[in-house]
Amino acid sequence: MRFYGHWRSLATYRVRVAINLKGIDVEVVTIDLLGKEHLGEHYHSINPQGLLPALDVGSGPALFQSMAIVEYIDELYPNNPLLPSDPLGKARVRSLAQIIAADSHPLMVPRVRTYLTEELGLDAEGVKKWIHRFVRPALETCEEILTANSTSSPYCYGDTPGMADIFLASHVIGANFFACDLSPYPRVRQIYENCSKLEAFSKAHPLKQPGAPASI
Repeated sequence: MRFYGHWRSLATYRVRVAINLKGIDVEVVTIDLLGKEHLGEHYHSINPQGLLPALDVGSGPALFQSMAIVEYIDELYPNNPLLPSDPLGKARVRSLAQIIAADSHPLMVPRVRTYLTEELGLDAEGVKKWIHRFVRPALETCEEILTANSTSSPYCYGDTPGMADIFLASHVIGANFFACDLSPYPRVRQIYENCSKLEAFSKAHPLKQPGAPASI
């Protein structure tokens, strides 16, 4: 399998964590997100949506959208399952992941930030305000849900990290990139800290990837 991504892409981070948790080898191909390589003809032939990441599985079109890729990997490699086995548990985990993947993260990605600056004329502070406006509700909702459930578990659902933890961790990293105050979300921070102690999460961090700066 050939995996297309970029260090700065939080969606790419999610798939990296899943790959690490499964202990599988993939060929990694860097697409220069900051240089807009993802908008070029070559990558368009791989993913017509022009977004990262993408996974070439060796037959047919490449897979895209991080949640679909994570679930594909989980089904292909059943060790260390990322979703519960029962339908209700799967629905709960997917719901948590989609709070981030569907409702919050899409509003802070580079193409949105570019539109805010180049088309609407927002300055850096205006963009930061926009991002905080959409990052916080997701954190608040996750905090409420996770606190209402058992707080004795080290992770979002059960005693092992899964898809909900992967997506929550990506959102915390994004919030940190834009200096969003995480102090109101102790349960979220606790789960993220527990995940960060695992090599699968820590070595997947965006700032630990080739080409990444020391800090943002």
